[in-house]
Amino acid sequence: MIYSDKQYVVSGAQLSKLHDALAAAMARASDQTWLTQAEIDGLKSQISDIEADLAEYDLLKSGQVSFSKTYALEELPRVLVQARIASGMSQTDLAQKLGMKPQQVQRYEATDYMGASLGRLIEVSKALGVKSSGSFEGPKQAGGSLFAWGDANDIVWGQFPYKEMIKRRWFDLPRGANPIERVKDYFMHAAGPQFATAFHRKKMHSGNVPNEYALLAWQARILERARSKIETGQIEAFELDDRWLPELVRLTRQKDGPRRARDLLAEKGIILIVDRHLPGSYLDGAAMLADGGTPVVGLTLRYDRLDNFWFVLMHELGHVFLHLFDGLRFDFFDEEGGNDGDAIEAEADKFALDALIPEALWDRCLSRFALSEEAVKIDAETLGIDPSIIAGRIRKERGNYTILNDLVGRDQVRLQLEEVSDDLD
Repeated sequence: MIYSDKQYVVSGAQLSKLHDALAAAMARASDQTWLTQAEIDGLKSQISDIEADLAEYDLLKSGQVSFSKTYALEELPRVLVQARIASGMSQTDLAQKLGMKPQQVQRYEATDYMGASLGRLIEVSKALGVKSSGSFEGPKQAGGSLFAWGDANDIVWGQFPYKEMIKRRWFDLPRGANPIERVKDYFMHAAGPQFATAFHRKKMHSGNVPNEYALLAWQARILERARSKIETGQIEAFELDDRWLPELVRLTRQKDGPRRARDLLAEKGIILIVDRHLPGSYLDGAAMLADGGTPVVGLTLRYDRLDNFWFVLMHELGHVFLHLFDGLRFDFFDEEGGNDGDAIEAEADKFALDALIPEALWDRCLSRFALSEEAVKIDAETLGIDPSIIAGRIRKERGNYTILNDLVGRDQVRLQLEEVSDDLD
């Protein structure tokens, strides 16, 4: 691809030389050697590539190309270069508009914006009048999918699952009212437009491809309910100090442990909200910040089991203490057992595992080798935790979810945590 007028001139000169070289090779073609033919084919291929680049640059410079559609983020690197050229901007012009050195824009474009942050991509998009939305595969160390919109105007409101939202009584639909407008009004009231922007990027850890609008709608619901708890004074001030977690782990032994856990989290400045997932979201838990920086953990209880509840809760608390305040500024959405190879999620997993059963103690557990309910109960008594924690970890490590079924605490969580405002089937 050609990035500037200077490169255009250089490419034109190179094309002229290639044509001369091709003519010379064709003159020698009477030798009929395979080497001469290979040279001719190679020259023709180079000429074709340069001619295509020159034609693309000419078309972009002509002003006949518009960039009015909304582009997926994985399309942006090339689209941004094309949009800059079509707008008549040089790399220096764009750099001045963004307040950076021209060399930085040159590096971005030469590497397909490989080193640019998500926020920078959206900033460049706005400068060039390019709309972006959707998802893209993040860098390998981050894994999962990232979701962001340039601003609230880029949201396609009709993509929200508004029928399901109305069914769950998140908002009403008066006779004759436009459901799309009602969705927009609800979202603006519940979460506000800032939760769609790059300042609230959504990082999804999942083995499935989620519906980003289902995630956004669910998040709006969680934040709406979280704000209600803040406004009614139910939540204490938060401190970034996890030394109280052993107290939380001890609650696993209590029959009403999940309810007590919600109360303890509120005392520590963390809001726990349970709301069922929306179709297409493949969601088990999430961690985010409400207005004012209050941490919010949202759970869906897709799997109403004690082992799932405690692990997902601890995983999201891992995000709270390790990631929410580290400057990345992501909201984290998780499907338990989602894709592997994600360093951030691995950190949250380790946080959860170590909080529930420290590795040194896990290595000494008899139930890891003597697979029986009795062994699990003995280890649980020794560690001071509920047997479901051990049973769930064994099932996960072995990849066998048919064993120890009687110990994972089925149907013991939702009834404790669902409130009057929760969505009931």
